[in-house]
Amino acid sequence: MKKYTNNNRYIAYICANKVPNIIKLQQMNLFYAPDIQPDSKSYVFDKDESRHISKVLRKRIGDKLFLTNGKGWLFEAEITDDNPKKTQAKIVAQQKKEKRNFKLHIAMAPTKSNERFEWFLEKATELGIDEITPLLTGHSERKKIKPERYQKILISAMKQSLQTYLPVLNPLTTWNDFMQNDFSRYVKLIAYCSSDKQITDFVQTDKDIIILIGPEGGFSDKELTEALNNNFIPVLLSRNRLRTETAGVTAVAALNLLRF
Repeated sequence: MKKYTNNNRYIAYICANKVPNIIKLQQMNLFYAPDIQPDSKSYVFDKDESRHISKVLRKRIGDKLFLTNGKGWLFEAEITDDNPKKTQAKIVAQQKKEKRNFKLHIAMAPTKSNERFEWFLEKATELGIDEITPLLTGHSERKKIKPERYQKILISAMKQSLQTYLPVLNPLTTWNDFMQNDFSRYVKLIAYCSSDKQITDFVQTDKDIIILIGPEGGFSDKELTEALNNNFIPVLLSRNRLRTETAGVTAVAALNLLRF
């Protein structure tokens, strides 16, 4: 994929199946179509998306749109019916985007301020993350979450950043239940401000990475001991004391930048 630096709102991509070796430059508005399949020939937008296409973007019959199912597929479609209540388009090209060579999973205690946790979800998605587990710990100040709202934030951030993979959002999970999972294929890290190891020490690994981020009050001594007993490695994210959501974004940014 070739990127053009004269305008960051534009993206060049190759539609490998229908128009091989032709680079198309488009101002892309990406739509999320979770039920579209690689062999789909057409797509019907729901009422809200249809209104947005017709009334806001002012698209008409023959105009091009771009869709993703959040599973790696990018579709180019041409509007065949610009009805503002039921816009329809035919699929003219599709491309499967390969995933990067590692998986990043963050398990983080939701912050007391819901807005701060939502900010983390948005920015982590924009930067690139595969899986998020809201973690209920002993010092957690937020014990309820809004999964439907969080899912909308992930979808919006995926579209805004022109990605084709939607991160997995797990249910709110207790510390004890989380520790029962098998993470043997991961490099297992836990953010800890007194560690002499830095997160940058683990960017050269070819394994997937999981990192635990504690709540405002930090992990309890019992939780930290249990994490160490389960071979989680304490890592320092910054010389400064970071808010929970800042720590999460710092981890995502560092790993994406250094393993890009």
